[in-house]
Amino acid sequence: MAWTLSAAETAFRNEVREFLSRELTPALRAAGRRCSGIFSDYAEGNGWHRILARCGWSVPNWPVEHGGTGWTPMQHYLFAAELAAADAPQRAPMGPGMVAPVIVAFGTEAQKRAWLPGIRSGEDYWCQGYSEPQAGSDLASLQCKAVRDGDHYVINGTKIWTTHAQYANRMFCLVRTTSGGKPQQGISFLCFDIPTPGITIRPIISISGDHELNQVFFDDVRVPAEGLIGEENQGWAIAKYLLQHERGGAWTPMLRARLRRLHAAADAIDDGYEADDMALRLAEAECAIDALEATELQSLRAQARGEPPGIRPSMGKVLGSELRQRLTELGVEIAGHYAAVNLPLDNGLQGDMPIPEEAVFSMAAYLNDRAASIYAGSNEVQRNIVAAHLLAR
Repeated sequence: MAWTLSAAETAFRNEVREFLSRELTPALRAAGRRCSGIFSDYAEGNGWHRILARCGWSVPNWPVEHGGTGWTPMQHYLFAAELAAADAPQRAPMGPGMVAPVIVAFGTEAQKRAWLPGIRSGEDYWCQGYSEPQAGSDLASLQCKAVRDGDHYVINGTKIWTTHAQYANRMFCLVRTTSGGKPQQGISFLCFDIPTPGITIRPIISISGDHELNQVFFDDVRVPAEGLIGEENQGWAIAKYLLQHERGGAWTPMLRARLRRLHAAADAIDDGYEADDMALRLAEAECAIDALEATELQSLRAQARGEPPGIRPSMGKVLGSELRQRLTELGVEIAGHYAAVNLPLDNGLQGDMPIPEEAVFSMAAYLNDRAASIYAGSNEVQRNIVAAHLLAR
């Protein structure tokens, strides 16, 4: 799908392309291309973040006074599209895109001074302590407790599916500070350092062979009370604010990059019938991406007018994640028997591969993206949010 850019937007896009051609090394492009997970491993993803930081582009969505760029919504969209098209490593959003907006909106001036510069530069790397073994989509049922003891909170419990906890030096965490009444009323939002005595991190290896996830255990972990964001027991409202940022953003830049790769892989199919059938299915996927892009562009215009996001993040999460899964299914079909090869496609893999790289990527992406309709709020829950909004009108 094409849209008409203004002269200023075209100049901005060209500036981004020139920057990428200069700064995005072949090694970084390979890391971005081979990343079958949600985002790249720490070395490549945060290395790319630091390069962007030197240019002043590491946190473009932040307020200008904290290091943001002041770009228009369309410039943000173009920036994301060009990064995806160039195979730039996908950066972890836990610091820049998730906890940072919370710190800006709810943090004290001291907390902003302490944490925002390290997120912007890439010096600090954050992870998210939300889900628990019995509290996933029903997050309000979480039981990880924090008891106030003087100038500290003492945390006991566990968090699960904690992405990149093995790399993080800081965590933002939802904890239960009060029992009784509605479960949402007893939750607080804490930020603290990792490692801290009493914290144990155990890896969870996914079916794709990736180590992105972890379970984190807290055994009488003492963290400074000055890490409390907002008021005690206000954490649920803060968590909902954060989830809007986690679910927001555009899906189509990444989907178009994936589709481009599928077209290139499908061109190698020899059988005429299979090639024609796959071409039709890829065209159907492209139409679906066009429709999603039209919705996202409408959201950009609404954002530019200052309208609240409403249910748009939930709609985008459902449509984008399911399209992402559909593309991975097509990738496995195109790969054929090569997709059965069990070869870890990690960012440290060097040189050419003995079989088509895209085939190995396709199976790894297929397995990893089974979770796309679950993380950031399961799609079933998002459909309920959309339905409740529409039925209330």
